[in-house]
Amino acid sequence: MTGEPVGTPNDEVMAMVSRKVLLRKAEWWLVVLIALHTYGIGLALLVLPEWSLRFGGWETIPPLFFPRQAGVFHLVLGTGYLAEYFRLRSVSLLLTAKVCGSVFLVAATLLATVPWFVTFAGVVDGLMGLTVLGAHAAVSRAAAPVSSASAS
Repeated sequence: MTGEPVGTPNDEVMAMVSRKVLLRKAEWWLVVLIALHTYGIGLALLVLPEWSLRFGGWETIPPLFFPRQAGVFHLVLGTGYLAEYFRLRSVSLLLTAKVCGSVFLVAATLLATVPWFVTFAGVVDGLMGLTVLGAHAAVSRAAAPVSSASAS
């Protein structure tokens, strides 16, 4: 019988590699799904601005230039999320946008009467940001080299 016995350091290395791969894939999917969500919001505001605002609870519809402008902004932002992640494996833009968006939307909810979608979007943006932050931190920890002193 040849080979290493079960439970050797080689098994631990393989488990660490598998965990790294799984975490990286989960982070990849999160970034892609959030970008697709951002594209969906952008397209809805760009192509169906009046319907989108009425669906979100607005009773008075502003000139359609403004929701369409917000739609283009979302398309650019979603593209930025993907470009940064695929080029640099970074989520700084995504996290910055989610923190700023969430703070702004929750503050608007607390300071004024707003359509239901403002509160909903603030909470969802915050949750998306926290989820990506957690995933990115887990990927970073898994990728960090293990020193021989801490491994024993």
